[in-house]
Amino acid sequence: MSNNKKTTLGITGMTCAACANRIEKNLNKMEDVTANVNVTTENATINYNPEVTSIDELIKKIQNIGYDAKTKAAPSEKNSRKAQELKGKRNKLIISAILSLPLLLTMFVHLFGLPLPSFLMNPWFQFILATPVQFIIGWQFYVGAYKNLRNGSANMDVLVALGTSAAFFYSIYEMIKWLSNTNDTPHLYFETSAVLITLILFGKYLESRAKTQTTNALSELLSLQAKEARIIRNGKTQMVPLSEVVVGDYIQVKPGEKIPVDGQIIKGMTAIDESMLTGESIPVEKTLNDNVIGSTMNKNGTITIEATKVGKDTALSSIIKVVEDAQGSKAPIQRLADTISGYFVPIVVGIAILTFIIWIAFVQTGQFEPALVAAIAVLVIACPCALGLATPTSIMVGTGKAAENGILFKGGEHIERTHQVDTVVLDKTGTITNGKPIVTDFEGNNETLQLLASAEKDSEHPLAEAIVNYANEKNIDLLETSAFEAVPGHGIQAMIHNQDVFVGTRKFMKDAHIDVSMYEDNLVKYEYEGKTAMLIAINQTLQGVIAVADTVKDSAEEAIQQLHELGISVTMLTGDNARTAQAIAKQVGIDAVIAEVLPEEKASKITELQNNNKIVAMVGDGVNDAPALVQADIGIAIGTGTEVAIEAADITILGGELLLIPKAIKASNSTISNIRQNLFWAFGYNVAGIPIAALGLLAPWVAGAAMALSSVSVVTNSLRLKRMKL
Repeated sequence: MSNNKKTTLGITGMTCAACANRIEKNLNKMEDVTANVNVTTENATINYNPEVTSIDELIKKIQNIGYDAKTKAAPSEKNSRKAQELKGKRNKLIISAILSLPLLLTMFVHLFGLPLPSFLMNPWFQFILATPVQFIIGWQFYVGAYKNLRNGSANMDVLVALGTSAAFFYSIYEMIKWLSNTNDTPHLYFETSAVLITLILFGKYLESRAKTQTTNALSELLSLQAKEARIIRNGKTQMVPLSEVVVGDYIQVKPGEKIPVDGQIIKGMTAIDESMLTGESIPVEKTLNDNVIGSTMNKNGTITIEATKVGKDTALSSIIKVVEDAQGSKAPIQRLADTISGYFVPIVVGIAILTFIIWIAFVQTGQFEPALVAAIAVLVIACPCALGLATPTSIMVGTGKAAENGILFKGGEHIERTHQVDTVVLDKTGTITNGKPIVTDFEGNNETLQLLASAEKDSEHPLAEAIVNYANEKNIDLLETSAFEAVPGHGIQAMIHNQDVFVGTRKFMKDAHIDVSMYEDNLVKYEYEGKTAMLIAINQTLQGVIAVADTVKDSAEEAIQQLHELGISVTMLTGDNARTAQAIAKQVGIDAVIAEVLPEEKASKITELQNNNKIVAMVGDGVNDAPALVQADIGIAIGTGTEVAIEAADITILGGELLLIPKAIKASNSTISNIRQNLFWAFGYNVAGIPIAALGLLAPWVAGAAMALSSVSVVTNSLRLKRMKL
C-alpha cells in the first residue's frame, strides 16, 4: 500500500445515498483500493495502487455498475454542468406539472364532487396525459431501478418505479375492464402515478438547488483569485493570464490590486489586507524581503514581488484543496445512516407487501384497491435520500463556513472528534506568545555578549534571534564559530577562537559541572517575572546571564476565557522552566502547566493526559510540536507556523489568531448538532410515516409530497449553518 496514489473522480447518475454506497462497496472490492463516495459532492476519493489498478479500470468499474465517471473537472466546468443539469430538471418538472395538473383536478372530483368538465374523467384522456409522465419523464426512475437491481442492490428509484407502476398498470387493468363493459365506472389511479412523479421531481429540483448552495464555499474561495498578473519581462511590463506566471517572475502590483501569486517583495513597501486568509481586517505593513500571499489585497503602495509559489502550490490553492477534501470526506456519525440506507429499500418493499396482504386479507377482505393504495403509500413515503444527505450536507456547509473564518478542517472525522474535546493543550512560544522575544536584561561584559551572540547566530531558535538582534543594536561584531552543537530543550555549545562557550539552563550548566550559584538569585527573579533566563559560561566558568521575554498575544486571555466558557480546560506545554511558565499561565488564565518538557517528550505528555480519559486537542506551530500534534486526538496547527506542523495537524488556524481555536470548537459543535437534527428528522420521518401509510391514513400523492419534501428539509436545515455565529 506504500505505493498508493490518491485521485478524485466525478460521478454522475447517483440519485441517493444507496447509489454512493453501492459504488463505494464495489470499488473497495478491488485490490489495493480504498474509496470514499460522497453523494453531495458527486465525487469519489480513491486511494489505489497504480501498479495494480489504473484510473481507466476504476472508471470502467463504476460504469459497469451503471454510473458514469471521469477525472474530476475544474470547478468552473463542474458548476457549468450542474447549472445545465438543474435547467434540465426544471424543464422536466414544468412539462410533468402541465401534464399532471388536469389529472390532479380529477382528485378533487373524487374527494369533493366538484363540477368539472366530464372529459377530465374520460379514461382515454387520463391515459394520454399519464403515459408520457410515466414512461418518458419518469423513465429515469426505471433506468435507476434497473441498474441497482442488476447489481444486487436497491435505491429510491426502485420504490418510485414500483409504486407508480402499480398505480399505472392497475389503471390499465381497470381501463380494459371498462372497454369490455362501458357501463362500469373504472377506478383509475393515473393521477396517482403522474402526480407522484411530478412531486418527486419537484423535490429533486428543490434539493438540487439547495445542494448548489452548500458548495458555495469553494466557489467563493476560487473567486478570490486574481485573473491576471503584471509581469516585468525584458524591462517591459505586460498583463498575462495567471496561468502563464512561473516561479521567478517579477510582478508589479499597484494599490487596489490583488497579489496574483505567493511571492517576496524585492522593491517597495505597502500595507496588505490579508483578511481573506486570516480574518484580520487591519492591513499588515510589508517591506523589502517580506513574504506576500496570493489573492490578498495590496492597499497603498506599488510593489514588485518575485513569484515563489504559483498554481496549485500557492497558499490559497492549498486552502481550497483542504476544504475540498474535507467536504468530500465522511464523519464516523455517517456510518449508521449508510448502514441503514443499504438495507432500507428491501425492508420497505417487504413492509409494502405485508401491508397489501393484511389489508386484502383482514382489513377490507377481498378489496384489492384499498390494499393497493396502502401499499403504494408505503412505497413512496419511505425515502432513504434524507438519511443519505443528513451528514454530508452539514459537513459541506460547516467546513465551508469555518474556512471563511480562517479555520481549515482536514476532514469530517476531525469535525466530529473536535466536538468531543475537553482539554486544549497550548504550546507557549509562537502560540500563546508572539514568538518574537526581545532581550530585557543582560549581566556581563561586551566580550561575553560578543561570544554569546556569535554562538547564537548559528541557532534557529527565536530566543537566539533576539540575542543576535540585541548584539547588533549594541554594534557588537560577531565572530565565526569553529564548532556548534544545539542540545534541544537545554542550550547550545560552541567553539569560538579556541574558547568553549556554553549557553543554556541551570541543568545544562550543572551537567557540564559548571557552578551556577552566583547567578541563582537572578535566575529566580527573572523566572518569576515570566522571562526566560539563560546562563553564559566561557571555558567552564560562569560569565553572565541574559533574560529574554516573549510578549503574550493580545487575544490569548480572551481566547482562553472563551474555551473555559465552552467547558474546556486549558494546559500549557512548554520547555521553559516552571517559574516562567507559571508566570505566563497566571497572566492569561491557564488552568495547568507542564513545564521543562523536552521536544521529544511532548507527545508522551499528551499520552499521559489521554490515559487520564481526556480528549485532547494540541495547539502548536513548530517542528518540535509535530509528534504531539499527531498524538493528540485533534492536532491544531497555527497557520503562521511551519509547514511540518500544518501537515501533521487535523485543523489549521490561519494567521495565528488564538480566538480561532474556540471558534473552531464552536463550528464543530454547531455542525455536529446540525447533523444530529438532520438524522433525527430523517429517522423520525420514516419511523412515523411508514406506519401511518400502512394504516391507510395517507393518500399516495400526499405520501409522495412528504417524501419529496423530507430531503429538501434536511438540506435546508444544513444551510442554516451558513448563518452560524462564530
